[in-house]
Amino acid sequence: MRKALLVYNPISGNRNVPKKLDYIVSRFLEKDMLIIPFRMEKDNGALLEQVLSEDEYAYVVVSGGDGTVNMLASILLKAGLDIPIGIIPAGTCNDFARSLNLPSDLRGCLDIILEGNIAKIDAGLINNHKYCLNTCAGGNFVDVSYSTNPEFKKNFGPLAYYVKALGEVSNLKPIKLKLTTDKETVEGDFLLFLILNGKHAAGLSNIVGAADISDGFMDIVLVKNCLHVEIPGLLFKVLNNVDFLNDKNVKWIRTSKCTIEGDQSFNLSVDGEEWESLPITIEFFHQVLKVFVK
Repeated sequence: MRKALLVYNPISGNRNVPKKLDYIVSRFLEKDMLIIPFRMEKDNGALLEQVLSEDEYAYVVVSGGDGTVNMLASILLKAGLDIPIGIIPAGTCNDFARSLNLPSDLRGCLDIILEGNIAKIDAGLINNHKYCLNTCAGGNFVDVSYSTNPEFKKNFGPLAYYVKALGEVSNLKPIKLKLTTDKETVEGDFLLFLILNGKHAAGLSNIVGAADISDGFMDIVLVKNCLHVEIPGLLFKVLNNVDFLNDKNVKWIRTSKCTIEGDQSFNLSVDGEEWESLPITIEFFHQVLKVFVK
């Protein structure tokens, strides 16, 4: 009988997956697959790598938010383990899963994994150290995902982020940035930069509708320093998918590699989790990760 590993974050989202372990095990047994649960915690990444390296698994199923999926994918990529990933989204926004067009319900996700259709997708590498699957952001608002009260996120989902962000509008400060690609250099005062692999971030949909998670490129969105009264208009365009990228206060760049230098007084957010500060060099690698999709 073949084996698979189920890596789950017990405190993600509605914490539903730990309650459904028996159902999950039974679904895989029906397909002659033995699935072994592994409880993911912040300090047991090395143990997970050991488990993955010492035994042979047909694939790994991960349940959690974007940060948990990033943790598993990073272990596989750094260890050179060519193991497909099945995703059960269980976070607040699940932007990466939404970029893959995965359903939000457990049954639907298991159906996709058991059907066995695999796609190859891109991954970004920051400073030759930190992998990025969906987003890397810096500037104003980017701490919203990890500074919002966990219970507030659990009860209100992405709305919790919007409420938190609106409360910060009066305290916005521009940041000086220099962004360099192989084709251009951009310098100026900005409120925010957002590097995207997929289309979605922070619960917002289709920020870059043309983004392709398997084309080898990242999409960079820069929001210029502008009047506070112009920000609600920008937010309206994002929320309603109304020509946001063509706004006079937005610059959109597509590239496979870039360096960003500038203000070091703020931390970055990578797949919704707090990370280090600038400068960064980020390079996207083409179709290096296998995932189950529809």
